[in-house]
Amino acid sequence: MADQTHVLFVEDDDVIREATQLALERDGFVVTAMPDGLSGLEAFRADRPDIALLDVMVPGLDGVSLCRRIRDESTVPVIMLSARADSIDVVLGLEAGADDYVTKPFDGAVLVARIRAVLRRFGHAGGSDRAEPAATAAGGVLSFGDLEIDTEGMEVRRAGQPVALTPTEMRLLLEFSSAPGTVLSRDKLLERVWDYGWGGDTRVVDVHVQRLRTKIGQDRIETVRGFGYKLKA
Repeated sequence: MADQTHVLFVEDDDVIREATQLALERDGFVVTAMPDGLSGLEAFRADRPDIALLDVMVPGLDGVSLCRRIRDESTVPVIMLSARADSIDVVLGLEAGADDYVTKPFDGAVLVARIRAVLRRFGHAGGSDRAEPAATAAGGVLSFGDLEIDTEGMEVRRAGQPVALTPTEMRLLLEFSSAPGTVLSRDKLLERVWDYGWGGDTRVVDVHVQRLRTKIGQDRIETVRGFGYKLKA
């Protein structure tokens, strides 16, 4: 996977940018490294990378704004990088459309693991070790009120209108639809959707659930306080 993966890396710190680029290239990634948001946007449009790593605090066009611009044009996976783990940094990045975030300073091996985890789920948006929904055998279309999920075509419609989901949102919805009415904990969703083999930040789940709700209906996914979330059957 890595030897075919093109990474856009936007970071204004020269030392971090050069060291991280070298580390990623040693792992077989092709890296385009840019020092600011505007040049990063130009590189994204010119090269169409497989994944973008965006530092939050870069000049010209900050990382959150750059993420929004990318998300307006593409569903390419985005990982935000931040020197701070403040809630506002994390939430703003995720609400802008980022799929994950990593706090600096980071270990190179951890960053590579997170990149590969994101790429695995983007390359196989419907893939999982879990059983496929029972409705797949009957045409692959699941219906929940006015919500229709085509698990084979990876398409979603609400009241007959197409709903545009990112691969992460689609995979999250597939997890819910595979067990409607069943409460899924945040830790379980991190494991199944984000491919975390270790404890992760559950804010990633919360923000993505909220983003999904705005697209499929606020009342479609229910919060079960103290336990997690469930899709209303």
